[in-house]
Amino acid sequence: MTKPLLMTDDLSQLAVAALEDLKGLDITVLDVRDLTPITDTMLICTGSSNRHVKSLAQAVVDKARAAGHRARGVEGLNEGEWVLVDLNGVIVHVMQAQTRAFYQLEKLWNLSAAETEPAPNHAHDHSAD
Repeated sequence: MTKPLLMTDDLSQLAVAALEDLKGLDITVLDVRDLTPITDTMLICTGSSNRHVKSLAQAVVDKARAAGHRARGVEGLNEGEWVLVDLNGVIVHVMQAQTRAFYQLEKLWNLSAAETEPAPNHAHDHSAD
């Protein structure tokens, strides 16, 4: 008998628990349902080294499997700089700090933060004319 597939929120909580168990740093959960059809939730987590990043990502895969949910894909596990785990409804990004700072996924996917930033003013300043 197969276990029923986990709901997205349950799967997010499972992934967060797996990351916390191995001391994942700065775990961020983003609800992106209204932004993309690709997934409902994105989790972003920092690992302290390539070995830590690999271990965190593998822990997410293992905990999901133990709950009867198979990951659709895992990318970057060999390198350990940025590992993406696709849990079908939840995408987990585990990154080293410098990679996370460079790509700033939170800024890309969190529109509420972007909406609070003032838009650049491209009007010509006539005060110097």
